[in-house]
Amino acid sequence: MINHLYNPAQSIGKLMRIVSCENRWCMRYRLLFIILYICCVSAIQAGNIKFPYSILGGELSNSAATSIEDIREVMPRMKAIGMNTVLVPVYWELMEPQETQYDFSLVDCTVDEARKNNLKVIFLWFGAWKNSMSCYAPGWFKQDTKRFPRAMTKAGKTLEIASCFSDHVLQADLRAFTELMRHIAEKDREGATVIMMQIENEIGMLEDARDHSPLAEKAYQTEIPKQLRKVLKIGKAATWKETYGDDPYGEEKFMAWYYACYVEQLAQAARKVMPQMPLYVNAALNSRGRKPGEYPSAGPLAHLIDIWHCGAPSIDLLAPDIYDTGFKGWAAQYALSDNPLFIPESRCCENSGVRAMYSFGEHQALGFSPFAIDQAAARETESITKAYALLRQLDHVRGIKKSWGLLFDQEEKERVINDDGVVMTCRHYFTLPWDARATDGTTWLEGGAMLLQLGKYEYLLAGSGVVVDFKTPQEKRQEEEKRLGEDGFALTSDNRSSLVKAAGYPRLGLLSVDEIAVGDDGSYNYLRRHNGDQTHQGRHVRISVGDWKILHIRLYEYP
Repeated sequence: MINHLYNPAQSIGKLMRIVSCENRWCMRYRLLFIILYICCVSAIQAGNIKFPYSILGGELSNSAATSIEDIREVMPRMKAIGMNTVLVPVYWELMEPQETQYDFSLVDCTVDEARKNNLKVIFLWFGAWKNSMSCYAPGWFKQDTKRFPRAMTKAGKTLEIASCFSDHVLQADLRAFTELMRHIAEKDREGATVIMMQIENEIGMLEDARDHSPLAEKAYQTEIPKQLRKVLKIGKAATWKETYGDDPYGEEKFMAWYYACYVEQLAQAARKVMPQMPLYVNAALNSRGRKPGEYPSAGPLAHLIDIWHCGAPSIDLLAPDIYDTGFKGWAAQYALSDNPLFIPESRCCENSGVRAMYSFGEHQALGFSPFAIDQAAARETESITKAYALLRQLDHVRGIKKSWGLLFDQEEKERVINDDGVVMTCRHYFTLPWDARATDGTTWLEGGAMLLQLGKYEYLLAGSGVVVDFKTPQEKRQEEEKRLGEDGFALTSDNRSSLVKAAGYPRLGLLSVDEIAVGDDGSYNYLRRHNGDQTHQGRHVRISVGDWKILHIRLYEYP
């Protein structure tokens, strides 16, 4: 086991399938094993192992790194926002303007400026596909449609999408990507700055569920590979055409397999050059009830994960780009035992900070990254700055037993958690009636937090816009049977029977609630005591919308 874990030639995805831990917070470190590799491969080999960290990221807008001047201007701003990692595109058209002639000046400048600002870099390979289209392919590639054929619709329309069935397309993309990896290996020899690579960007087929070019039609008549038939639970050997015919969902599986196999070729090349480098592929999600072809079909989507794992085993992560509503649902589909959650793109907005807190708390995410953060307004980046400041502190907390993520909006306002006899009722802060913003008709900002259990009757709550109360199960049942006003007093005079029933049951109270900062050594630095009006006379703990705090909570039991 020791030799296997320390062999950098092994896929990190395979390593994470081997390493296991049943404790939920230990699971976070199992998942963060990839970050240990990211930060510390050289240190491991030298016997100087550092502790992993969470990727507090931000992705630059598509054209933000197309000139040296822009790179030099943007990096200090990203540092000021509070990120520790910047996701930066590498553009095939600018890197290989003439075939086999390479210009790595933008890559070098990105690495140099990141180092000056104490930032890590995740490079995004904008190669054969970017958001399905082949818009970042070089001009010499685009203009030679005979050598580099395009995908086609069933009606015969040629698309500006390179066909993944063409070996010429693959070899040109593969050659350029391999040269990029070789250059990064030379530029960043110790692996101290470039910590991960994204291969392509939001691969997917548009307009139709699959490519209908001549090469694709030929492939559709071939037999489904045996190893994939096991994944698809197909018993006997058969061709794609025989199995799926014109079914768009079957055609999407066909495309997913070939996209995954294409990406695997690039991933294997990367492994040969930089065996320790984590690799991932991102997905444009199939939201809003659309059908294959109406969204970028066949990418690493949740319903195709098994196909992608089979076709591209050298890829460590399949990652969702979350822009639509239902953030929690999308995140849950990718937070799997063999696919730790990493969100490389999320809508940059005033809710980004609480969504980051939720992702790390609920799913022990490897990282979070709002998109086009360099173009966002201050009101949109403020929550990220404040959330990342808390998350930096929480990375130093020791002795965490369990964690939960909280995320609330105007529709989903409450979550009840039973932690071995401690019933925690967690709500959006605006469920309290005294904040005017709760009832003024405006859309609520989301509230979110990490809730961490340190021990029996000891918790940390970190985030913004949440309120939590703590009760025994018996207390909770009694609460549900009687109606209390906002001040904790009975709404009606006929409350005697409920009070009598409650006699003899154990109850929980707030022993202390302290607002703290966490030091780099894990120590708790006391800021102020919350009591009285700040805890509603001992009834709950809360952090108002717009405030960002860490609360250290200790409970006690009384009869």
